[in-house]
Amino acid sequence: MNYEKLKAMLTQAEESNYTGNYDAADILANNLLAKIEHSGSLKENQAKNEIKALHCSALIALSTSKWRLSDYQTALTLAHASIDIAEEVNIPLLKAKALGNCGTVYANLSDNTTALFYYHKALTICEEVGDKAGIASNIGNIGRVYYSLSDYGNALEYYKKALALDEEINNKAGIAKNLTGIGAMYRNLLEFEQALTYYHKALALNEEIGNKNGIATNLSNIGTAYTEIADYAQALTHLHRALTINEETGNKAGIATTLSTIGNVYGYLSDYPHALTYMQKALAINEEIGDKSGIAITLGNIGNVYNLLSDNDRALMYYQRALAINEEIGNKNSYGINLGNIGSVHRDNGNYELAQEYFLKALHLSEEIGAEYPKLHWQLALGNLYAEQKQLSQDSAAAEKYLKLAIDNGTLLGARHIARDAYHSCYLLYKVQKHWKEALEMKELHEKLKDEINVEEIKEQEAIREQQKAIELAKTAADARHQATEQLLHNVLPPSIAGKMLDGTKLIAEKLPSVSVLFADIAGFTKLSQRITPEELVDGLDRIFSAFDALAEKHGLEKIKTIGDAYMVVAGAPVPRADHAEAMAQFALEMLEEMKQFTSISTGGEIQLRIGIHSGEVVAGVIGKKKFAYDLWGDAVNTASRMESHGEANRIHISNDFYRHLQNRIAMTKNTSHGLTFEERGEMEIKGKGMMKTYFLKKNV
Repeated sequence: MNYEKLKAMLTQAEESNYTGNYDAADILANNLLAKIEHSGSLKENQAKNEIKALHCSALIALSTSKWRLSDYQTALTLAHASIDIAEEVNIPLLKAKALGNCGTVYANLSDNTTALFYYHKALTICEEVGDKAGIASNIGNIGRVYYSLSDYGNALEYYKKALALDEEINNKAGIAKNLTGIGAMYRNLLEFEQALTYYHKALALNEEIGNKNGIATNLSNIGTAYTEIADYAQALTHLHRALTINEETGNKAGIATTLSTIGNVYGYLSDYPHALTYMQKALAINEEIGDKSGIAITLGNIGNVYNLLSDNDRALMYYQRALAINEEIGNKNSYGINLGNIGSVHRDNGNYELAQEYFLKALHLSEEIGAEYPKLHWQLALGNLYAEQKQLSQDSAAAEKYLKLAIDNGTLLGARHIARDAYHSCYLLYKVQKHWKEALEMKELHEKLKDEINVEEIKEQEAIREQQKAIELAKTAADARHQATEQLLHNVLPPSIAGKMLDGTKLIAEKLPSVSVLFADIAGFTKLSQRITPEELVDGLDRIFSAFDALAEKHGLEKIKTIGDAYMVVAGAPVPRADHAEAMAQFALEMLEEMKQFTSISTGGEIQLRIGIHSGEVVAGVIGKKKFAYDLWGDAVNTASRMESHGEANRIHISNDFYRHLQNRIAMTKNTSHGLTFEERGEMEIKGKGMMKTYFLKKNV
């Protein structure tokens, strides 16, 4: 292979890294290195330094794919090897790239001091040769390290410098990366609208240039921001999109981060089993790749779940593990949050002296690093602790001090709810002390601020109502279109859900402890579809699914969706019902009967269904802002799908849980005319579930 073809391979590898195809980049770079190594004639005919430069670039490309795939130790070895070659052939920019890779690996391993060392060395080289793209890249990377160290002043300064340089040279990837960093700064300051603005700008740029890793990062950040403003449907939509892309590219660190954040969402939805499942998966991946920062974050998140479950011993254990790691890697902001959380557990356990100690440590650290909102929370926590617990020395004076700090800083930072609560705590403190004048003053200030906040909320509600009036006028002017839209909403959503949305409910999400889920698909559909025209295919599916829709309506079931030739329906959602298993069983049997009227256009033979059913707990809700969809999530959905895929044509394959629900219901209602029989299939290996006992449901003829 000649030199030009090898250079083309290098370009392909670099482009694959750039677009997020890291496995492809890994293969291309490895192949390139092998061809360079075994191409003797090339070494003789081509200038020696050119071959070495190509070799160095291939090592850098491979190092990049390795750290992207979270193989950090291999990435470091390759980067150091490329540094040696770059120094030998005296190519500064290659050395700077290799040094930058070293910095990135150490940053991912949370060795921030070493990361800064390598980034600054790379930056010096880029400045010496006037490489603006390299200068911007390294300045931005330094900003990200300062952000990890909770040094937000330096972080923002470096982000802005990098952004200005990238805009000057029109480096869209760099612009997107720095917009993302600035968005993170605003999110840290609880300015979520600003944060989302920057995140969406970055996402648009990354989508324009096809940067998959950047797209996934932005989607994950947007999902996190929506989580923090309690828009959980939007959060899950963006996070699952991010997870899919990270899985496609093999970005283990990204997968872990997204899984942990999805776990947080389920925690806020009080679905603690799912929250812990996602977080434990994230923890396992972070431990596999050695990402200490990710491990600490996930441990803290797991601690939060156990805290919500009032399992204080486990919460404390996870908080302490996170604390030790954050102390090791120097992440002061997370370390301070861990301290405060540990203090909260000790307070709940009645260990007031320890709670005081940890709250004070958290407060001092937040003051040291300038983390204003954490500082405000610890001031209020300390004030309440001193005010409520007589066991603490100097409780009254200390309570007054910290509550007044919370009032002053809360007012200054615009955290009026914190100030309101601190006023109320001061009122209770002075009341206990019988300082009636001060108590009355605090009560009046509390009432005044509470009324102001209420007035603001009322104004917001009035603004919403005015907006709704305007909408109503517009609806009146186009009544026909409104009715069509409303009818469409009722067509695509369950009536109760459509009613909630039309009433203005923004977030529709609920946990349903017991439903039955059915999946059905047409056996041999792929072959069948290849023998008929597109028109015949669509018409046939429409007639079959319309028949199923009519049956679902007859039995009071809710169709969730169709995917190709697959049909999904639920009993017991969105309106719970005790007889969901009975209703689903009758529906499934009638589906098989209904299919007898349909025959294959190409063969004239019977079209057969494969049906699977399972009962269990699900989370249900509406996703989307413009195109709405009522959907289900949870292990019960996955298991029902597995029942269908492991079933047989023209048979109803049911799980043991569905069987037990059905039998219990029959026994409870003493229904002797149900007309159902069960054929035990025994235990079998179900993909992703292990061994499961299953049955075939039949009609008693």
